Amino acid sequence: MPSEPESEPAAAAPAARKRAPRRPGKPDAVLADAVAEARTGLLEVVSEEEIGNYVGAVADAERLVTHRFASRRPGYGGWFWYVTVARMPRSKKVTVSEVGLLPSNEALLAPEWVPWSDRLRPEDIAAEEELQAQERAAQEQAELEQNGDGQTGHDQTEPDQSSEQHVDATGAEENE
Repeated sequence: MPSEPESEPAAAAPAARKRAPRRPGKPDAVLADAVAEARTGLLEVVSEEEIGNYVGAVADAERLVTHRFASRRPGYGGWFWYVTVARMPRSKKVTVSEVGLLPSNEALLAPEWVPWSDRLRPEDIAAEEELQAQERAAQEQAELEQNGDGQTGHDQTEPDQSSEQHVDATGAEENE
């Protein structure tokens, strides 16, 4: 008897191992020494008075370093200006990639955002309801004045029902 093909699934290929992102140990020497270039790039965005002392450099990746400067911008105590610099392989030319402002642990930060519906207080709702009631009253008053004699929503041309005339089957009119 011929052998039947096996219905077992083929052995799955070993899954590719995911590597943890590599954190560079020390910054690129050319980029770490580029403090002057970082300050120059920062001066294109902010004034000299807003830039404080140099704080240090951190390697973000291979040939990518971020320099930090203390912020002297009013209202931003405890914040740092950062300037990220990069260079191409085998090049000595430093390029400013990004400039920005980041908070430190001591920085004053805005409170966490709260949706409007969660920020409403009972007195806010009561004030809105009072305003709507006043608007409705003003609208009703305007309708009364527009109708003239104080009747609201009734047609002024309706005949008085006490003097209505009826026509009988012979066509003669009767007064009630």
